[in-house]
Amino acid sequence: MVPFAAGGPTDRVARDLAEAMRKSMGGGANFVVENVNGAGGTIGANKAAKAAPDGHTLLLHHIGMAAAPSLYRKLQYKPLEDFEYLGMINEVPMTLIGKPQLEANTYRDLENYIRTNGGKLNIAHAGLGSASHLCGLMWQSAINAKEAMTTIPFGGTARP
Repeated sequence: MVPFAAGGPTDRVARDLAEAMRKSMGGGANFVVENVNGAGGTIGANKAAKAAPDGHTLLLHHIGMAAAPSLYRKLQYKPLEDFEYLGMINEVPMTLIGKPQLEANTYRDLENYIRTNGGKLNIAHAGLGSASHLCGLMWQSAINAKEAMTTIPFGGTARP
C-alpha cells in the first residue's frame, strides 16, 4: 500500500497515477489515494512530511510547493529537506472563466475591460498558495494588471 497525500485537482491525477502504477506492477499492488485539501496544499504536504520514512508515502503536489515558504510564515515542514523530487507527472492548464454577462467577447476585450475597470474587479482562487492563486497572480503580472483585481480565496477545490 502506498498512500498519496494529494489535494484538490491533484486528486484525479493521483488516482490515475495509482492505477497506472498498480497495472505496471502486475495488478497485484494496492494503492490508496488520500485527498488532503487545504492551505494551498500545505496540509497534505505536512501530513506526507510527517509520515513514517518507510518509502510507502508519496506526495503529489502542484506549483504551490515551490511558493509555500514565501507565502507561509511557519510551515511545519521543510520543502527542500523533507522531500525528494521524483519527477513531473503532467501539466495542468489553468482557465479563465467569467459570467456570460461579462462585457468581453475576446481575450483582448477582457484585457481592456480589466484595465478600464481597475480596482473594481475580483479574481477568485482556491486559497493562498494554491495553483489557481499563483497562476492568477502570474497572469495579472503578465498583463500588467496587478492593481486591477482583488484576489478572493474560496474554500478550495474540495469536492462535496
